[in-house]
Amino acid sequence: QVQLVESGGGLVQAGGSLRLSCAASGRTFSSYGMGWFRQAPGKEREFVAAINWSGGSTYYADSVKGRFTISRDNARNTVYLQMNSLKPEDTAVYYCATGPSRARERTYEYDYWGQGTQVTVSS
Repeated sequence: QVQLVESGGGLVQAGGSLRLSCAASGRTFSSYGMGWFRQAPGKEREFVAAINWSGGSTYYADSVKGRFTISRDNARNTVYLQMNSLKPEDTAVYYCATGPSRARERTYEYDYWGQGTQVTVSS
C-alpha cells in the first residue's frame, strides 16, 4: 500500500552538493517517520538521517552531521535530503524508507523501502 520513489542522485565532485527527493504514495504520509539510508559496495546498509511525522525532530549519523539536512513536505508527500560538502566516502546507493516516527536510526523498524538512487562523489 506504500510506494517510495527516490530521485536526484548523480555524479558530483568532492565539495559539491546534491538534493535527493523521495516521493511517497498514499494519504497517510504525514502519519509516518521517514529515513534515509545508504549502502556502499561491500558494506552494510547504514543510517544517514531520519525525520519524525511533523518534521519537528531530525536525527543524523555522526558522519553526515553538519553537512546533510533532512526535511519533509507533507502536503506533497515528499522527503528531501540536502547533501552539502560531499566527500568520496559518501558514494553509495541511497534509500528512502518509511516507518513509525519512533524508528529513527533503527533499520528494523522501517517497513517500506524505495528502489534507491546512486550518488557518486569523485575526488
